[in-house]
Amino acid sequence: MQRHGPSDKPTLVMADVGEVLMSVLSTIRVPKPGDRVHKDECALSFSSPESEGGLYVCMNSFLGFGGQYVDRHHARSGQRAYLHITRTRKAKVDCLFYFLIYVRQESRHAADLKQLDNGVKIPPSGWRCEVCDLQENIWMNLTDGKVLCGRRYFDGSGGNNHALLHFQETGYPLAVKLGTITPDGADVYSYDEDDMVLDAKLPEHLSHFGIDMMTMEKTERTMTELEIAVNQRVGEWEVIQESGTTLRPMFGPGLTGMKNLGNSCYLNSVMQVLFTVPDFQSKYVSNIDKIIDDAPSDPTQDFKTQSSPLSNQTVHACLQGDQIGIAPQMFKALVGRGHPEFSTNRQQDAQEFLLHFINMVERNCRSGSNPSEAFRFLVEERIVCQQSQKAKYTQRVDYIVQLPVPMDQATNTEELQEAERRREEGDSSAPTVRAQIPFTACMAALSEPEILTDFWSSAVQTKTTATKTTRFASFPDHLVIQIKKFTFGLDWVPKKLDVSIDVPDTLDLSALRATGQQPGEELLPEVAPPPLMTPDVEVKGILVLDDSTVSQLCEMGFPLEACRKAVYYTGNTGIDAAMNWIMSHMDDPDFSAPLVLPGCSSGAGTTPTESLSEEHLATIVSMGFSRDQATKALRATSNVLDRAVDWIFSHLDDLESMDVSEGGRSAAESEGGRDPPPGPRVRDGPGKYELFAFISHMGTSTMCGHYVSHIKKDQQWVIFNDQKVCASEKPPKDLGYLYFYRRVAE
Repeated sequence: MQRHGPSDKPTLVMADVGEVLMSVLSTIRVPKPGDRVHKDECALSFSSPESEGGLYVCMNSFLGFGGQYVDRHHARSGQRAYLHITRTRKAKVDCLFYFLIYVRQESRHAADLKQLDNGVKIPPSGWRCEVCDLQENIWMNLTDGKVLCGRRYFDGSGGNNHALLHFQETGYPLAVKLGTITPDGADVYSYDEDDMVLDAKLPEHLSHFGIDMMTMEKTERTMTELEIAVNQRVGEWEVIQESGTTLRPMFGPGLTGMKNLGNSCYLNSVMQVLFTVPDFQSKYVSNIDKIIDDAPSDPTQDFKTQSSPLSNQTVHACLQGDQIGIAPQMFKALVGRGHPEFSTNRQQDAQEFLLHFINMVERNCRSGSNPSEAFRFLVEERIVCQQSQKAKYTQRVDYIVQLPVPMDQATNTEELQEAERRREEGDSSAPTVRAQIPFTACMAALSEPEILTDFWSSAVQTKTTATKTTRFASFPDHLVIQIKKFTFGLDWVPKKLDVSIDVPDTLDLSALRATGQQPGEELLPEVAPPPLMTPDVEVKGILVLDDSTVSQLCEMGFPLEACRKAVYYTGNTGIDAAMNWIMSHMDDPDFSAPLVLPGCSSGAGTTPTESLSEEHLATIVSMGFSRDQATKALRATSNVLDRAVDWIFSHLDDLESMDVSEGGRSAAESEGGRDPPPGPRVRDGPGKYELFAFISHMGTSTMCGHYVSHIKKDQQWVIFNDQKVCASEKPPKDLGYLYFYRRVAE
């Protein structure tokens, strides 16, 4: 660049332009297959092309940066070429939708409907979908006689859309719901007109496929009856989302919504609550500038870097207008990477995601402050052998209190029974009644002694009856309570309990504090039980597992190692016994850890120390563990890094006994030679709490439906429904799934 003329203003000569252009072009590369181009979201914040100033995409790394960070990236990387993307949002027109009751119209296809002479004859009963074998909500296409299932409803029930897909492939417009045919008519749907219709020639059209309308009897609810039932079920959706009230939108710090990225409401609701907790704000908000300054060259793959902008935006952002919300695409991709469920776009369990995220925080905070300590507490389990009256005490770490729902304690039993009787008699107008369960009954079910009928007592050297009592060995700063609404029916099909629980605003759990060994109480001897032997299946002292039973359990969605344990510890006695074992041990910290057979030092297929991956060892050591601990974890998981990390965090108690400090050095090597603290670090204090947030689920299963969160902000309840943030008028505290309490200062 040279200066010319009296004005002394800089000008560029042609040679300078060429040099600059060549310098810029040298930093530009063309994306290759597999390269990710981040053109929708800033890697260090939630700026987007719609944000003020737009988005700048680096033409070398293809990372996107908002205007406030592009200069910083240029200074660190030397990159000079960026693609500037801006998008202007168009004003949207708000529309109101009403459900209208009206008389069905004659279909324009009915009078001249062409029916194929394909020889298809439909039996008077026993219909199944020709694609998926479903036996409910079955429709017959009136053109070709195809028998297929109907649409899937919003709550996951209904069908699998095969009748709709058939119309999309063929264009055949009319279908009749087979279970609704009577001499008076039937439900007929026109896919082309997208509505329920009348068919004046229905008897003729049915007769073409061998159906005598005059002899048919109704076996399924009509669409009108289903609409009534659905509206009753929708009551849960309306109440939880407060759709019956005029909600006032809210803006400002701590009131920023999050976009639904396709069934990501479980993530949105959990993160909104977590980032109201001071520990998480301190970790990821207060020092955000330092976190971004220290970010690696690819910040999209760094947990701390991705967590900080998310927390900072939800806490400090002040978005106005029509509540655009932030879209945590990179964050979701990072926390779900490699996970069989959270890496998908399917709906997930908010409780499982909460534990998954806490596990990631634990992995990434072995050194420095760890915000998950706010939820961590110790549980003491006291088992008393009823034959010897000797006791055994164990402690485990937990983050969530799971409360069972004792349905037999409902206060409106008569009303429930009457509604059930009417439904069994075919009364389509029978109301849907929600069971009213006292919160005290749930707490009693948790605190009352559990009877163990198959307990091996080391005192009497045989199986006997024992009682197990669970208490708090410490009270956390923040307490999470899960209402165990999701269970299994008699056919092992997952279902949701439709209950209302009078969850209190304040809790005093002081009476549930553990007391430890009682004066004069004798402890059970530390003697291991004999190995399980089943003569007809034992080969050389090792139990051969029934592969078919293991496979059946795996198909139900349980972890492989848990299924192997279930079959082993029940002696290959069948699926029922194995399932009972699984249901009784799902909360065990080593539920998914590899099965260790008697006489083996580690799980099947373990790898000798000398063949362990040095890279895997270094990765685990870098997280704050010792080499011995890393070796033990890898040997227990066949040298698979992800499994080893999961294993090591579920065996912290065992690892502490290896005399290793939190920094990964032995006690002798640690500063001053101090002994490591016994067990994991937990906080403790009074057991008095106040409710500050809850997450609710709508739908019949954790695999479908919707989540929203309610959070108390400055004594005002606020509903966070994805990107919509409003003042709550009637917070549905009785319908929550996860409840969050904070300690009350005395």
